[in-house]
Amino acid sequence: MFALNPGGFRLRRRALADYLLGLGLAALAGTILYPLLRYLIPPKVKEVTASSVVAAKVGDLQPNSGKVFLFGNKPAILLHTPQGTYKAFTAVCTHLACTVQYRPDFGHIWCACHDGHYDPLSGQVLAGPPPRPLAEFGVTVKGNEIVVTRSA
Repeated sequence: MFALNPGGFRLRRRALADYLLGLGLAALAGTILYPLLRYLIPPKVKEVTASSVVAAKVGDLQPNSGKVFLFGNKPAILLHTPQGTYKAFTAVCTHLACTVQYRPDFGHIWCACHDGHYDPLSGQVLAGPPPRPLAEFGVTVKGNEIVVTRSA
C-alpha cells in the first residue's frame, strides 16, 4: 500500500481510490442503517403521570367552542358547551389515534381523519368508524382557572 521513496511515504493511486471508495461505502451504510435502527429501536419516552392540569382560564373559551391542550404527553380537549358548562375528553380518536377537534358548526367533536363524530356532552360515538367513546376527564373551576383531572 505504501512505497518507500526518498521523500517519505507515498500513497499509490490505486490504494487511494480503494480507500476513498471504502470510506464512501461506509458513509452510505451509516446513513441507511442509523435511521433504520432508530425506527426499529425507538427511544424510551417517559410517561408523564399528571393527575390534573390547568387547561385554560375562565373567559378564554367562548360558549360553543373548544380548545386542545396537553394532558401529560397526550392531547386532550376542553369544551365550553352552549349551555355554559365545561367538559373535557381525551383528544385521541378511538379509531386510528388522530387528534379530534370541536366543530361549532356541527355542535360536536369531530375527527378529520375518517369523519368520526362524538357527542360533546358524553363523548359517545355519533357517527363514523370510531369503535369506542372518548375517555372523559373531570373539570372543576378553581378561582379563574379551569382544572382538568383524570377520572378515577
